[in-house]
Amino acid sequence: MVSVPVTVEVGLGDRAYDILIGSGLLSRAGEEISRRLPGTRAAVVTDENVAAAHLDTLKAGLEKGGIQPTVITMPPGEKTKSFAHLEEVVDGVLAARLERGDVVIALGGGVIGDLTGFAAGIVRRGMNFVQIPTSLLAQVDSSVGGKTGINSPRGKNLVGVFLQPKLVLADTEVLDTLSIREFRAGYAELAKYGLIDRPEFFAWLEANWRQVFAGGPQRAQAIAEACRAKADVVARDEFETGDRALLNLGHTFGHALEAATQYDGARLVHGEGVAIGMALAHRFSSRLNLASPDDAARVETHLRAVGLPWRMSDIPGDLPDAEALLSFIGQDKKVSRGALTFILTRGVGQAFIAKDVPASEVLSFLRENHPTSRKAG
Repeated sequence: MVSVPVTVEVGLGDRAYDILIGSGLLSRAGEEISRRLPGTRAAVVTDENVAAAHLDTLKAGLEKGGIQPTVITMPPGEKTKSFAHLEEVVDGVLAARLERGDVVIALGGGVIGDLTGFAAGIVRRGMNFVQIPTSLLAQVDSSVGGKTGINSPRGKNLVGVFLQPKLVLADTEVLDTLSIREFRAGYAELAKYGLIDRPEFFAWLEANWRQVFAGGPQRAQAIAEACRAKADVVARDEFETGDRALLNLGHTFGHALEAATQYDGARLVHGEGVAIGMALAHRFSSRLNLASPDDAARVETHLRAVGLPWRMSDIPGDLPDAEALLSFIGQDKKVSRGALTFILTRGVGQAFIAKDVPASEVLSFLRENHPTSRKAG
């Protein structure tokens, strides 16, 4: 079914672009891309799972718009965000003899979007880039805003560039093929926008999350609201020198947990790390007497209600000790000149950037909340 898409503009002057949100957009991809980039040729980067579900539909949609794509297929999973797979994508684009004015299209979740965007940003010193996100997490977060990159053994997303896409096509129909675990992981990023500075949106999610999971108008409404929230922040602070850091609520703890599990998606996927991270950020804020314990409890209750993990003990298997977790936090990009920076909160929808957070406080908090602690949970 094809619907009239909702359009959200990311206002960046002469680099502004549209996010289109609605059903049937894969079938219209060629038309929408050709309208903005006439005469372009394309490479589509995807993974094996997404290719099986959606590649034929996208190829047909591109061909209707006069685009015959080269396809580069990657293995699925977080470990694909690596130097080795970056080289594969770059080589595939070059082998297709695409020129600088042609387009590299990411068809997939956040992993494929981040990897493909990085490749587009460096091959031929920068090519056009289009995001077609196929996971809820990618539709509401990673596909918007121009952050691209790969992981290092020393931490997540430590190597990359900023490259804004020319267009984002968020086809809500593709979300019906997600597993419940993947959908929940994306929902964590939806909830994040309410917890940052939209308390009324968080309250709306508390009342309507079942309908968001079921599909229909509430799902598209929630995605559009999240995209507007992110677009507003990106327009104000494209390169994360100020306000944009607020979008990292839950991510400093979450990234450390992902690194601690060696990016093993069987144990922890990104959105689950963010969910635990948001719960920890609210609990840490309460511990520092910045927010009421009731706010932390409210966040944990909602995450638990939708089936997301909300504490470190929800991660299968053993975790490194608190000192090791702190060392992963110390590698995070939010660290500046060795000082720990966290996104903390004064309550639901009242997030703020806290700089110079004492490492001793963080270590003590991690010890208290570590699965081996009797106080945890």
